[in-house]
Amino acid sequence: MFIDSHCHLSFPELQAQLPKILDEMQAAQVDQAICVCTTMEEFPTVQGIAAAHANLWATVGVHPDSEDGVHEPSVDELVRAAQDAKVVAIGETGLDYYRLNGRTIEEMEWQRERFRTHIRASKQTGKPLVIHTRSSADDTLRVLREEGGSHGVFHCFTESAEVAHAAIELGFYVSFSGILTFKNAQALRDVAQQLPMDRLLIETDSPYLAPIPYRGKTNSPAYVPHVAKALAELKGVPVDELAARTTANCKTLFNLP
Repeated sequence: MFIDSHCHLSFPELQAQLPKILDEMQAAQVDQAICVCTTMEEFPTVQGIAAAHANLWATVGVHPDSEDGVHEPSVDELVRAAQDAKVVAIGETGLDYYRLNGRTIEEMEWQRERFRTHIRASKQTGKPLVIHTRSSADDTLRVLREEGGSHGVFHCFTESAEVAHAAIELGFYVSFSGILTFKNAQALRDVAQQLPMDRLLIETDSPYLAPIPYRGKTNSPAYVPHVAKALAELKGVPVDELAARTTANCKTLFNLP
């Protein structure tokens, strides 16, 4: 019934309790989940989790915030990794200027080059991009336009309506997380309310951002129905309809069976 379009089951706090999480997903009618990669060093673990479970899928990529000596992939490396049938997307990639650590935006060119590499791999493979953007929306959109990126999702969306519409115009989907349920997120709810249903996805970004009533606890793909409920209320439709639409959108984007 539901698909969690973005989670991190390879992270230690979730990987250690994977059998329990899978049982809870089944009980919550969360049929599938996409396990998102954040470094090339992590990729074998993400790939292995997806390979071991028919309802789990993987991505390959390096998160824009991953630094500290992580391996910088080439386009060819990403393309080769994406040949695995369980790898359904390139990313998590994008730009993040939230933690500049004393650097200027101009000095973040390494992030922009990494992003361009992922976009080029996406274009070669035909697999969608999983986009992370934080305090960097203008540059994220600019680089996508320059590289011709037009296939993927802006995950855990927290930007303005203008950014959402620009992403959709480029051909992207917009995914909402448990942030949508937070009391201080009215501006984000206003954005979600006005976006077209055929471009919406839902996610947990677990282990982070657990929705109300679990806020402050470790998040899980089993909690994605709470995101669906919040989004359904904003759109004025039954949860079942919202689930069906976002599931269809997710299957279309990621070419899931």
